[in-house]
Amino acid sequence: MSARPLEVIASIMALLMGVSAPGLIAQAGFSRVVLQDHSLSVAGRHGVTARAEFAPGATAGRHVHPGEEFGYVIEGEVELSVGGRSPVTLQKGDVFFIPAGAPHDGRNPGTVKAAILSVFVAEQGKPLATPAK
Repeated sequence: MSARPLEVIASIMALLMGVSAPGLIAQAGFSRVVLQDHSLSVAGRHGVTARAEFAPGATAGRHVHPGEEFGYVIEGEVELSVGGRSPVTLQKGDVFFIPAGAPHDGRNPGTVKAAILSVFVAEQGKPLATPAK
């Protein structure tokens, strides 16, 4: 089997783990697609690259990740609420960081589609995202 089919299988598995958490996939107008998922040199961690898209007015739903999230706004604008801090509105070209386990939500306050690219350094064997309590 060549590397390409293995990458596709890994991406499909990561996608199922990442967005099948209750409360995330059900958010109308929000989607997350895992682009790659690889083990890291740090024991018990894997790196995941994902693209998320928000229709105008859509929200991701309050959730947490089992690791850090480094993000970049590709297009549109995203209002990001992390923990108890005031929301910040990020524009195309802005970057953000979300600590491991921090409850957060993203929302598109604009009138056009918004998209972000995120890299996660997450614990292996855990869903990429779960609803926040």
